[in-house]
Parts: sequence; C-alpha cells; structure tokens
Amino acid sequence: MPQIIFPVDSVAISLKRRVEAPASQSSPESSPESRTKPLPRGILKHKECISALVEQNCPSLVEKYTAPWFLFNGHMQTLYCIVGDFTNVDPVVYRRGLDFTPPERDALPDDTPIVVVSHGLTGGSHEGYIRAILSPACTPKDKGGLGYRAVVVNFRGCAGVPITSQNLYSAGNTNDLRTALLYISKQYPRAPLLGLGFSLGANVMIRYMGEEGAQCRLLSGCALGCPWNLAHNGMAIAGSFMGKFWTRGMGNNMVGLVQRHATSLSGRVGVAEAVSEALALRFPALDKFDLTFTRVLAGYPTEVGVQEYYAAEGSHDALKEIRRPLLAINAADDPVVQSFPKTQEEIDSDWTTMVITPGGGHLGWFEPVAWDVTGTKRWTTKPVLE
Repeated sequence: MPQIIFPVDSVAISLKRRVEAPASQSSPESSPESRTKPLPRGILKHKECISALVEQNCPSLVEKYTAPWFLFNGHMQTLYCIVGDFTNVDPVVYRRGLDFTPPERDALPDDTPIVVVSHGLTGGSHEGYIRAILSPACTPKDKGGLGYRAVVVNFRGCAGVPITSQNLYSAGNTNDLRTALLYISKQYPRAPLLGLGFSLGANVMIRYMGEEGAQCRLLSGCALGCPWNLAHNGMAIAGSFMGKFWTRGMGNNMVGLVQRHATSLSGRVGVAEAVSEALALRFPALDKFDLTFTRVLAGYPTEVGVQEYYAAEGSHDALKEIRRPLLAINAADDPVVQSFPKTQEEIDSDWTTMVITPGGGHLGWFEPVAWDVTGTKRWTTKPVLE
C-alpha cells in the first residue's frame, strides 16, 4: 500500500464546483420566460481541508499497487520506460509550439481547465508517461474522458523545439515555465491552470510554485518522481553500481542534446567553450556533464562546484513557500531518485500531500493488465486524474 503523508495543519481551501442547469428548465416544454432568459451555470462554493479533499477524491491512493511479473523492481520499471514501445499507446495530437491538445482552439468552452505539463530531463510531449495522463484527461466527456485542455511546455531544445539563443534549461530555472504560464493565462483568462510535473519538470514546477507563493498562476500541482534534494540524490546515485549506469545514461543524453544544438548554443564565447568541452566528454556521468556545461549556462562562477550547484537548484526547500495544493508521488524503489521527503518535518508544508509507493521505479508505475499476460498500464494515471 502507498504511504500517504498528510500536512500536519491541513489548509482549508475554497472549492468551486460547476452545477449545470436542470434539463427541465431549458426543455422545449419550458415556459416562454425560462426559454428567453439565459440560464447561467451555477457555481457551488464550499471550503474543505486538503487532507479531506485527497482522502475523498483520490481512492486509488489507498489501493494496493501491484507490478507486472516481469517488472519486479525499480530498475526494470525504469528500463521499461526507455525500451518499451509506447508509440501507439494513448495517442495525443498536439498543436505545436507550446504543445496544446486538443489542437482545435475553439472546440471547448473558454473556462475549460488546462493541464500544464513540465516533462523530464531530455523528454518532451511525445513521452509515454505524459500521454498516459493527457489522453484520458483530454478525451471528450461523452467518450469517457475529462474533456480538459492540456499544454506541454517543452524545455528548450527538446521534442523538436529549436534553440534560438545561447540558453538551455536547468533544474532551477523557472523563467520559461513562468513565461509560458503568463502566455497561457492571457490566451485563456477564464481557464483554471493545473500543474503536472515529471522528474526534472516536477522540480522546476515546485520551485516555481514556491517562488510565486500566493501569486502562483497554477491552482494546484501534481509532481511525479521529483528529484527534490539534488545534492543528496547526486551523491546517492553515484555511490552504487547501478546508479552509475543510470547517471551515465542521463549524462550521455544531455551530450546528445548539446550536439544537436551546438551551432545555436555557441554564439557566446563562454558558452562556446562549454559546448566544446561538453562534446569532448565520453559517456559522462550526469554530475560531470552538469559541472562542465549546465552550471556554466546557469551563470554560476567557476569556483562553484557541482554539489554547490545542486544544493542551489533543488526543490525540497521550496515546499514551505507553496500556497497551492500539491500532490507529490515518489516510488520507494526509484533508482534515480533515492532521497525524498519522508516525514512531516521534512515536508514542512501545510499545502503538500506526499505519497510514497513501494514500487514503480522512475516514472514507471506500470501495473498488469488482466487480459494480457505481458500488457501494462500506468497506475499513476488514476490518482492524477482523480
């Protein structure tokens, strides 16, 4: 069973629930007066504490999580995220740029909720872990979905997004997300914005929520596989044999990203040198890449080491500044994120509910499909949609 850590002093938040006008009032048999008067949708308002809200509306969090027989530990779950073929699973069509779905701008009411997604390290809107949630979230209500909009804020250089300056992205840089949220809120001023972050994107989202506090444009946040304390996790992953495998894989992916955008990134002297040094690395660990490249682009002076950089870029210290409901889910067997808040004292937030599942790996959370011996689906789809 997942472990759920509720806030000590759970905040009571104001909730609004849309109430549709009764069908009888707008039927052809209604009185002339009722047919000519507009019937606005009612809004039912009430207050509820966050812990009660989670308990009542997220029943899947107290259900047993069972992994498929062939994905029996966190390493296998995480590896399956990489090698599994999810091309035809949970199809989602985007309008590119900021990747909106559904692409038809006028197909939904202008107050339709929008899920704003921040993806993992070198991922993008194409990732299976994103589509597993956005596909049912954005499916029309009459077809069993929530009928929401969604937009994936792809990091610079990821998912085919071109780089037009000498800037990339980092775990602590929230400016791109902040700018995207400003744009989305101007395009859809009546739509509530709901944050959803995965891994590195969860770190960015949580830092943004903490920086903005009560002024945050997101009405709520959900974080999956957040790396939290980057310094602690950096040391933990480097200290094991399999950890070295994962950190070198991530470092190599970042080298590939720089290689694809080397020309665009090399427009400044200091950055050009960092690009050359990064491309000279051979299968580096992620901390070696970050020391060589990411730290430089983030503007840290040369005397700042990678552990100091990680200490400054984590999200664990941002929790106490958050003023929006946050649901965070981590897996106890995650081989990439081995350190995360496990007690109320560590969380130190009246707005945050922390869920720790016994299994799931890093962004895996695969569970078996009853009718298919090798079929899988993602458990996290249920609590996130709830």
